[in-house]
Order: sequence, then structure tokens, then C-alpha cells
Amino acid sequence: MDLFQTDNSINLLPYDGTVNYYGKIFTGIDATHYFNRLMETIEWKNDEAIIFGKKIITKRKVAWYGNQNFSYTYSNTTRLALSWTKELLELKQLAEKLSKASFNSCLLNLYHSGEEGVGWHSDDEKSLENNSPIASISFGAERVFSFKHKMTKETRGVTLEAGSLLIMKDETQLHWLHSIPKTKKVSKPRINLTFRIMI
Repeated sequence: MDLFQTDNSINLLPYDGTVNYYGKIFTGIDATHYFNRLMETIEWKNDEAIIFGKKIITKRKVAWYGNQNFSYTYSNTTRLALSWTKELLELKQLAEKLSKASFNSCLLNLYHSGEEGVGWHSDDEKSLENNSPIASISFGAERVFSFKHKMTKETRGVTLEAGSLLIMKDETQLHWLHSIPKTKKVSKPRINLTFRIMI
């Protein structure tokens, strides 16, 4: 896979979508501060999915926050949003400033090590505003974020650094899948926040 350049003025996808990687937007000290605060204050729960009628509970943990108690259904499981924490509001405001968007919700993922990941999927649920931007902030261990075109199967990848920002927008979710591949090379945890616009 090709690693993306960190120049956010360049579209990192070759066609059918827009992904801008801003690189690190936090100092190392600030990134560590937010990582620790999120570990302590977020109401983490093991993710659940219903696949072929069978309930699966993952090692990876998730949390769902928003302006109101939005319901969000993915993998055939529905969650109700919790109220923003101080740190989440600070991060939301920064994501909004850089993306020039107004987000009303955030899905957080906690990967305890490289043995936890997420398979190929698109964030194209009907409850999300169509073609709206998704701002992704990462703290903790660096992980590869992969893209695969739904038709051509062409792939792209970028290593998401601690304290970095990536924004997916336009028709990216319509044409591209993305994933966090598992790896035995990473032993430390990672927290990822994806700020979204719910209908």
C-alpha cells in the first residue's frame, strides 16, 4: 500500500471521494493528555454486533456521544448517545474549525492492541447526513488506516499518528471501504474519535 503524504491540500484518494490527512495537530504532551483523559472519562463498552443472527461481543470497546440522545444503528445494534464531556467538546470544536463543518455526534473506538481491528466497511448508515464529512482524530499507538475501492478494488493506506487528524468527505463512503487491519507489531492501545453529522 502507498503511504499518503501529509499535505491536507491534496486529495489522498485517486478518484470517487476526498480524504485529507492533516498529520499531527497536537503536540506530544497534548496528545498524551487527551489520551489519558479519554481513557479515564469515557464510558467505554465492548462493541456488539449481530451477524447472521448471532450476537458477537468484540474485545474492542466503543462509546457514542452527541448533542442529544441520538440513536445510532450499525452491525444490527442500536446505541443511544451520551452527553458530551469537557474533552470531547474541546476536540469537537477543533475538528469543526479545521473541517469547516458542524458536528453533532462522535463515535469513539478503543483498540487495546494491534490484535484488535475493524474489517472492511463504509460509514454509510441512513442516519448519517448524506456525503457529510467525518473527522477522525487518533491518540495512542500508530495504526494503518486502509481504503479499498468497491468496484476497482484499488487500495490506499496511511499510518495514523498519535494526535493526528484525517477527514473523509464527499462521495468517499459511497465508493470506498475502509478498515483498521490487525497487526502483531502493535502492543499499545489506540483511541480513535470520529465526529459525525446525524440527521
